[in-house]
Amino acid sequence: MNMNSIQGIGMTSPRTRKRMVDRLQARGISSEAVLKVMNDVPRHIFVDEAMAHNAYEDASLPIGYGQTISNPYTVAQMTQALLESGRPLRRVLEIGTGSGYQAAVLSPLVGTLFTCERIEGLMKKAQQRFDLLKLSNIRSFLTETEVGLPRLAPFDAIIVTCAPEEVPQMLYDQLASDGIMVIPVGGVEQQMYLITNDAGLRQQSVISGANFVPLIAK
Repeated sequence: MNMNSIQGIGMTSPRTRKRMVDRLQARGISSEAVLKVMNDVPRHIFVDEAMAHNAYEDASLPIGYGQTISNPYTVAQMTQALLESGRPLRRVLEIGTGSGYQAAVLSPLVGTLFTCERIEGLMKKAQQRFDLLKLSNIRSFLTETEVGLPRLAPFDAIIVTCAPEEVPQMLYDQLASDGIMVIPVGGVEQQMYLITNDAGLRQQSVISGANFVPLIAK
């Protein structure tokens, strides 16, 4: 893929991406850092070419293997929630790499991003996109049997892009003592939670409703 393909033309052009960002701002995304990175990251390279013309609509899109790329508003909302916490974001864990889009958005905003995926085909494609965009602070892991990366914990923040029925205790235990987690929880009815580890005291609040594929742990 050449630079022109990355920048996009027509329905994938920077102008189209700017219109997406304007819509995000109108819906309440106020962080300048988040708006900038949403404008910078070419979402169309994270979907199949046949879907590229829809890349900047506020819609989730299929990426194969029964998985989806989250809609831009959800990606911006989750990213903004992490930044608004005021916690340090030196070491961040992502559960569910998927297409790699959420990781690409987070990459310029954090120190090191550790991202986990259980589907090897998705992981390989995501790594190719990270290389293409020269996102050198992302470390990718194929995790088929464990939730998260307990051997590399603790993490300043954890972001989860698939929904468990309840917050896995194993995942919460990977937070630093002042860490923060953004996670969708539930089955048919899901809620997006903001969870903090305040020196061992767990606190949580609802950000919004959510609609994610389920978290599957073998």
